[in-house]
Amino acid sequence: MTENSTPKTIYLDQYQPPGWKVKQANLDFDLREGETLVKARLDIENSNAEESDMFLNGENLELVEISVNGSLLDESQYQVSERGLVLLKPPENFELETLTRIYPEKNTALEGLYRSTGMYCTQCEAEGFRKITWFPDRPDVMASFTTRVEADKSQYPVLLSNGNPADSGELDHGRHYAVWDDPFPKPSYLFALVAGDLKAVSGKHTTPSGREITLNIYIEAENIDKCDHALHSLINAMKWDEEKYGREYDLDIYNVVAVNDFNMGAMENKGLNIFNSKYVLARKDTATDRDFQGIEAVIAHEYFHNWTGNRITCRDWFQLSLKEGFTVFRDQCFSADMGSQHVKRIEDVRLLRAHQFAEDAGPMAHPVRPASYIEINNFYTVTVYEKGAEVVRMQANLLGAEKFRQATDLYFERFDGQAVTTEEFMGCMQDTLGRDMSQFQHWYDYAGTPELKVQGHYDVDKNCFDLTISQSCPDTPEQTGKPPFFIPFAVGLLGHQGNDLIGTSMLELTQPTQVFSFKNIDAEPVPSLLRGFSAPVKVSYQYTDDELMFLMENDTDGFARWDAAQQLSQRILLSMIRQHQHNKPLEVSSEFIEAFRNTLLDENSDKALLAEVITLPSESYLGDQMQQVDVDAIHLARKTLKQKVADTLYEDLLGVYQDNEVMGEYRITSDAIAR
Repeated sequence: MTENSTPKTIYLDQYQPPGWKVKQANLDFDLREGETLVKARLDIENSNAEESDMFLNGENLELVEISVNGSLLDESQYQVSERGLVLLKPPENFELETLTRIYPEKNTALEGLYRSTGMYCTQCEAEGFRKITWFPDRPDVMASFTTRVEADKSQYPVLLSNGNPADSGELDHGRHYAVWDDPFPKPSYLFALVAGDLKAVSGKHTTPSGREITLNIYIEAENIDKCDHALHSLINAMKWDEEKYGREYDLDIYNVVAVNDFNMGAMENKGLNIFNSKYVLARKDTATDRDFQGIEAVIAHEYFHNWTGNRITCRDWFQLSLKEGFTVFRDQCFSADMGSQHVKRIEDVRLLRAHQFAEDAGPMAHPVRPASYIEINNFYTVTVYEKGAEVVRMQANLLGAEKFRQATDLYFERFDGQAVTTEEFMGCMQDTLGRDMSQFQHWYDYAGTPELKVQGHYDVDKNCFDLTISQSCPDTPEQTGKPPFFIPFAVGLLGHQGNDLIGTSMLELTQPTQVFSFKNIDAEPVPSLLRGFSAPVKVSYQYTDDELMFLMENDTDGFARWDAAQQLSQRILLSMIRQHQHNKPLEVSSEFIEAFRNTLLDENSDKALLAEVITLPSESYLGDQMQQVDVDAIHLARKTLKQKVADTLYEDLLGVYQDNEVMGEYRITSDAIAR
């Protein structure tokens, strides 16, 4: 059995800081047909006197030559294995130079450097750089990189890497070279190289401090008319990050490359983002609104990583959500500001409930920050990304907008240029808030979706409304008997006229059961629960149909209004399914039709939100609510309800359609999409 055949479990609690650090990496790529030579010159220093040997990762590499401080090593001074290279007792500070041969054309795993459809490209996250050259390929080793790329000019006229362009020139035999310098220390997973026959769509952005940034989107020539939206989205993302987080871009140039064969959706390599083409290319006559929104979100996500992932990165891969959860939260907020706040929140919740809740309830349930892994690529999950974003959102909810900005400013100031942990991120929140948040750590450490049982009681004599809330979290693989979570639970109370009696109150759930009292309430209210989906939890409250219809028509919180409509529609559809199964006629209450009509004709609400509120639950979602899925009954019930609404509200629906018809040229705006 070979060394790589035995899976090795990596444990969070066994983390050890690197014994050796790379201060500067100078790479030279000689791209030729059939093979590539990589010369790496690394400035290395010992950071742990107890570690006398140095290990560098390396897989599928042919070592041609190796020297330390200019002297060639003999085989007694190093060892090569399938996992990497060990230098035996090197000096405390030294320059390591290696010459390595790799075969990008044969790299079908598309990790490291590969060649596909006439283009060289890289993918190094999480552990691809070790397939390019020998290096301590771990995120807490951060080095400045200078990269020289040489290739045939006719085949590869564009040569790109991280950082700013430093030099370029012509060589003999129709070859040329380019040198790129990235002065900001980064881990090896953020290295990138692209060589190909590409064209650029370019733009400019001026930062608040007056620096002019050149923006380039590189694509194949036939796609040059499909990049305008991506470029516009990038400029909007840069402006948004400057305004919301005070983060300016740091290099002189920002390059994006669209690759048809890129195996990840997109990758945030420093100064050289690489995207699958579907997240860059779009034209109004062929793309949908959803395509344009997806491009806007992914372009922004990768740009936002420049600070939340690149300038500050993960200490180890257990901390993956440190960069991904925070950056997903940031791209969600950006998309909400570019479009409809309510609808973006609903879309995020719909994805979370459909996929992450299912992951939390299944055999693959794992915490946002797992305690162990065998293969890190298996943890690029909705739990790490989307639930991780919800964990950041909860912290933002607890602090409020002003203090959250103070906390993130502190985070950027305190940890710029470092590889850190979720505890250090939370420490900035705790220091800003000025209170102990250790219980909140449970969100990172435990798998599972907390479940809340909520009961309401109105005391007529005391004009007081009580909410009794109990929390629990189901057992998940290897985790039982979980302690209470720290849950920010946003609630409102609606009076009989639909008025907000208390605004939105953020309750803090920290105990198995708590009672919250609201005084001076003149009549029994209807509670609006989990406003804004303030925490990734399941809520059980025994609403009547009338209360759900009331919330559907009157709730001032967009998410809670949509959620009430979904609960009500689901309840009606499941009832119709049972009617069909018992050979009874399918009935729809006139009260529901009237609530639907009032919502449809609401002229004071966000049109995009109304479109979501009147959308019925999908057939697949209804199936998830049944122990035995009756496909025919589900389809018939949903079809019948839609037909009943259409027949009864024909004139209203036709009027709304005509009022929202777009005349003239269609523009990609939030208002046009809402129509």
